[in-house]
Order: sequence, then C-alpha cells, then structure tokens
Amino acid sequence: MKAIFNLALAGLITVAGASAAGATDISGAGATFPYPIYAKWAEAYKAKSGIGMNYQSIGSGGGIKQIKAKTVTFGASDAPLKGDDLKSAGLIQFPMVMGGIVPVVNLDGVNAGDLVLDGTTLADIYLGKITNWDDGAIAKLNPNAKLPHDAIAVVERSDGSGTTFNFTYYLGDVSPEWKSKVGVDKSVQWPVGIGAKGNEGVASNVANTKGSIGYVEYAYALQNKMTYTRMINKAGKTVTPKAETFQAAAANADWNSQPGYGVILANQAGDNSWPMTAATWILVYAQPQDAAATGEALKFFDWAYKNGAKMAEELAYVPMPDSVVADVEKTWASEIRDADGKPIFAGM
Repeated sequence: MKAIFNLALAGLITVAGASAAGATDISGAGATFPYPIYAKWAEAYKAKSGIGMNYQSIGSGGGIKQIKAKTVTFGASDAPLKGDDLKSAGLIQFPMVMGGIVPVVNLDGVNAGDLVLDGTTLADIYLGKITNWDDGAIAKLNPNAKLPHDAIAVVERSDGSGTTFNFTYYLGDVSPEWKSKVGVDKSVQWPVGIGAKGNEGVASNVANTKGSIGYVEYAYALQNKMTYTRMINKAGKTVTPKAETFQAAAANADWNSQPGYGVILANQAGDNSWPMTAATWILVYAQPQDAAATGEALKFFDWAYKNGAKMAEELAYVPMPDSVVADVEKTWASEIRDADGKPIFAGM
C-alpha cells in the first residue's frame, strides 16, 4: 500500500463496500503501533471477503475506552490489561502481532543506523539531563560521528499510548531514575519535550524538526525513510531494528504465563534481541452485545493469523507463532459466547 502513511495521518482505516456498509463491516479503535499492518490486512481481506473494516487509529488509551463504552466491536492496545481488569470488564484479550519501537532522529549528515544509543543515554535525553547532540555520553557511544552542538528537540506522545507504555517500561527497566521520577504508563508526565498524537504525529513531528528525537513503531520509520538509531541491548551488543532482532526478543516468551497473554517483551536477554520489542493486543467481549459483529471480527483475525504473515513481515512486524495462534483460537472457542451460551467461534 503506497499510501499507508498518508492514511495513517488521517488516523482511520475505512475499507468498506457500498453493499456491505453498516451491516457487516468490522469496527475497531485503538493502538497506532499496528496501524500499518491492520490497514494492509483490511485491504486484502476486503478484496477477498467483501467485508470492510473501520479502524480508528487513536491510541491504546482511546481503544480501551471505546471498547469499554461498547462503541466498537473490538479495541486494540499495545499495553495489555491485567487479569483483574479483564475479568471485571468481561473482556477477552489476545496478541495479534509483534514489532519493534525505535528511536528516530532528524540530524543533518546522519543516516539510518549511523547513530548508536543505549538505554541509559536514551532515558537521560528524555529526562532532560542530556540536552545537546555532542554531549559526552552520546559521543562516547559514537566515537567516529561528527555530532553537532545542536540542542536536542525531544518529541513524545501526548495521547494515552501503548507505544509509550512499552517505551517507558524499557526506560524504567534500564534507568532507576526514570522509574522513580517518571514511571511506566500509557501516559506520563514528561520532564521535557513536545507532545504529538499517535505514532503518526511523532513521525511527522520528527520529520519536520531539525535536531529532534522521537520514538515510533518501526514500520513508520521504514515506510517514511526515517533515520532510526541502533541500540545497545541487555547483553551489551549493538543491534539493528529488523524482524530478526524482534523475533530474537520474542523467542523465549511464555505467552501463557500472564492472563490474556499479556507478556511484555522489553529488554529481553539474548545477543540479538532488540530491546524495545512489543506485542499488540485485541480486546473483545466474552459475551458481546452484537454476537454477529464479533463473529465477523474473529473471522478477520483468524484470516490474518493464517494468511497475513507475509504482509506482516514485509512491514517488519513479527507474526505470532503457530502455537500461540492455536491457544488463542481455543480461547475464542471456549470463552466467547452469545447470549444463549453458544460459542461464536467454532474454528474455520
């Protein structure tokens, strides 16, 4: 899809046919992290099935609010809900795809992958302790780089964001000061910087601001030829963001260890692991008001699991392992039911 980022700037996927509009189209809202792959899947699924999708890319916090308000068939979040939250709301949660969060910069003469950062330095930039690009901490990691004395323009998410949750989780894991002063959440009180809405907004802001740094899902950096940095991971190795390093981070994940498969993949061990790897989750009701609509959504997710891997990999997302998909679909069959108690999903 040549225009995914332009669509993303509008914050909405609308892939709907006139004959199907309103009756069978799938409605969802939430995370901007998976927006590029959801857009690609939606277009392909519409061509195959005639069923469209209306997805509002409004951030994880907005997606959680909308599914709880029952204004959409599914919510999407990069910050998993905890077991008690799922139970009290009557929601079922499952992971859909994985990807990586990357720092992106706008510096003259610096190309993608030229600059190296580590977690402590990144935290200190976002804490406002490192304010210029030629700071000693950055120079030490990049001894051969010609770093300008320019001020660092920090860009962060202004909306409730699962990308922010995973980003701040990583910073909190590597920086005790970050954990104590700022913390980990979908929305935090940023010490410095300029706020932007969505992965789309951060990408756009960085692209248009010299001397800036931000954090986005890798697909946004890749599609828009943004200058991403490499990172030093938990094992002390310098790694490049790509599907293989995201896969390495996810390799040892025990998805059944948390309610709703809510496993955090940040700062995983391993020489090849990208330190800001993350999953993204879907939320639906265990007993939805509109069983037919939820059934259509589950058919779409089933199709995406089974047919969407190549499209995901083309955008540097990591498909869920077959074993996880099998467990998820068992959950659908056993726990998602209509008003009469009959399973909505019985396998495809």
